Amino acid sequence: MAQTYLTPGVHWEQHFSPPAPSFLTGVPVFLGLAERGEVDSPKLLTHWPQYGEMFGLGASTLPDAVQGFFGNGGRACYVLRLRDLVDLEKALAAGLEAIASLDTIDLVCAPDLADHRSDRSQLLTLQQAMLDHCEEMGDRFAILDAPAQATLADVQAHQKALSHHGASRNGALYYPWIQVQRLNPAAAAHMPPCGHIAGIYAQSDGDTGVHKAPANVVINGAVDVSVDLSNVDQSRLNPIAQGAGVNCIQVLPGRGIRLWGARTLSEVTAWRHVNVRRLFLMVGRWVDRNLSAFAFEPNDLMLWIRIERELTAYLESLLAQGMLQGNSPEEAFFIKCDAEINTPEVLDRGMVITEIGLAPTVPSEFIVVRLIQGETGVTLV
Repeated sequence: MAQTYLTPGVHWEQHFSPPAPSFLTGVPVFLGLAERGEVDSPKLLTHWPQYGEMFGLGASTLPDAVQGFFGNGGRACYVLRLRDLVDLEKALAAGLEAIASLDTIDLVCAPDLADHRSDRSQLLTLQQAMLDHCEEMGDRFAILDAPAQATLADVQAHQKALSHHGASRNGALYYPWIQVQRLNPAAAAHMPPCGHIAGIYAQSDGDTGVHKAPANVVINGAVDVSVDLSNVDQSRLNPIAQGAGVNCIQVLPGRGIRLWGARTLSEVTAWRHVNVRRLFLMVGRWVDRNLSAFAFEPNDLMLWIRIERELTAYLESLLAQGMLQGNSPEEAFFIKCDAEINTPEVLDRGMVITEIGLAPTVPSEFIVVRLIQGETGVTLV
């Protein structure tokens, strides 16, 4: 409201712009079977008891996955009940279409797809559709389950097929299945791990940020695994020389059942790590949400300066949080929005182009301690 002043002169007022709306990361949508509830309509859940009230418990893996999400640090998720799975591909396509408009999610999980009712060839097609959805949306990442009762050779073949898919950078594959105390006592003891993994993503994001690899964390609620992987098995599924890999769940003596990998399905080195890909997705979400106000502004130098200023402030905040490498903004990122890339031809098309470069932090997968024996004893290097 404007102030009323009684004497002429200069009067000082302070106005503070409202903060830009924030958004959470580590918010999945779970697509699967439920015994009741609206079909193809995503519902927000902020605590586990809401699930039973909305969808019932039923006999699918969906309720166990959602419970595992909250049990591993999840804060909020969406659940979408798929239509009758007589035609899995149509049911999934309808579900993915229903979540396309959600701008509050950044993870996609579908635990029931990996169930034994779908064969491995069909599961591959369904998971490729999930990767394509994430690529098209540009703001989300798929957590995929290995096929039921898969051997190491089966999982390797499944991973390679997914990695050769064009949208492989938008997902990660996890193996083996985990044993939990199922909500339905008649259900099989082992279940797909994606719900528990999504909870670890959310917990890691909340404790540190998306730049932290969601790995080396105990999986709460898991009491056993369907396949006890050795270090040799791990090396086969997650080779050093190859970018893509299978993220293993291992029983580590004295350390519990842990998530022991954080690689995407991409064979492109730049997208090897889950946290790197998710960092770029997060920045893209921020840009979409916070720079949309500049649409239809005069496309001139003043607009370019405003865009650079907004982006610089945001990326500097990421650097301060440790999400980028470097000791200075110049080492951590660059922003280019000028006449060199916004040529007259670009302006004629009503476009403004901005280039952003980021130096993301990369996880230390291999900690090497060298023992060197010298004349004065053994030295740790």
